Amino acid sequence: MMKLRLKRFGKKFEASYRIVAVKSTSRRDGRPLEELGYYNPRTDEVKLATEAIVKRLEQGAQPTDTVRRILEKANILQPANRQAHQQAEA
Repeated sequence: MMKLRLKRFGKKFEASYRIVAVKSTSRRDGRPLEELGYYNPRTDEVKLATEAIVKRLEQGAQPTDTVRRILEKANILQPANRQAHQQAEA
C-alpha cells in the first residue's frame, strides 16, 4: 500500500517536512517514491504539487491524518467526516 506522509528535515528544533509518497512499510525518513511538496509548521508555509498528489490519490495512496488536513485546507481533498471515520475504526 502506498501512503502520503510527512518526511522530517531541517535543523534540531527547526523542523520542516516534505510531503512524500512512500510504501507503507518504509521508514519515516527512508527513500520516497516521489516528493509532492513541503510544509513548514513554523511559518505555515505549504507548497504542493497538486497534479502529482491527485495522480497518487487516484492510484490508491492513503494520506496520513496530518497530510489529510493539509490537503483539505488546500482544497485538494473534500473534508471528511472525522467522527464517522473514528467510529468505523473502533
